[in-house]
Amino acid sequence: MSDRLKGKVALITGGTSGIGAATAELFVKEGATVVITGRSVEKGQALATALGEHASYFEADITQEEAIRDSIEQTAGTHGRLDVLFNNAGGPVGAPLEKLSQEHIDYGVKLLLSSAILGTRYAVAPMQASGGGCIINNSSIAGLRYRQGDLLYSALKAALTHYTRMAGIELGEHNIRVNSISPGAIATPIFWGGSARANTLSDEENERKMNKLQQSLARSVPLQKTGVADDIAEAALYLASDAGRFVTCHDLVVDGGRTSMFHEPS
Repeated sequence: MSDRLKGKVALITGGTSGIGAATAELFVKEGATVVITGRSVEKGQALATALGEHASYFEADITQEEAIRDSIEQTAGTHGRLDVLFNNAGGPVGAPLEKLSQEHIDYGVKLLLSSAILGTRYAVAPMQASGGGCIINNSSIAGLRYRQGDLLYSALKAALTHYTRMAGIELGEHNIRVNSISPGAIATPIFWGGSARANTLSDEENERKMNKLQQSLARSVPLQKTGVADDIAEAALYLASDAGRFVTCHDLVVDGGRTSMFHEPS
């Protein structure tokens, strides 16, 4: 532990599994007090308990504005400050274009875009009171390149990345940095139905699926390696720590070189 986040308070949405859980674990190791939010109460409480006294869980559905507001107010009220907000929660939202409905669109906007916008809106006051802060939005290379996600998901991630730049400009005078991370394909259970589906499978079946997935993903990038949740957690740590103090309005791509390829791997 190098205490790169010592004394800082961080709120991580979608923190009960995958990238969010890996980031929570790393942030606690680096000295932060971490509040995890998500809809899975059992998983959230178990993770907070495993991480120890510097972690806690707050149940929140980030498609609901009041849940976003309450989680931020609870974090700042309990710990006296808010230094880092990682708008990480997300997931599949779309369908083929010919099957897209208004319901798909409304849910997608709430989950992938307005959650980050509203999170920023409610984080500004406590961050200003603390002398500044850092907001990180989990975007995607789907917002940068064709065929990395379905149409709606890709469009919303592109909007999130651009929103990040605009918010960084607006909040710079308050010493609040706003950045995004655009992961490539990261090996998590979302590829075979998400964490809920993974929970229904045996450990052996999940391990078999993960090994197969990692082999496939490694062939799709120049580095011939598989991206894992820890890779994104390390990126978030850099942006949240003093090492990233002069970085704002930036989209940090963590994809093993995939977006630089001129064609899809065979």
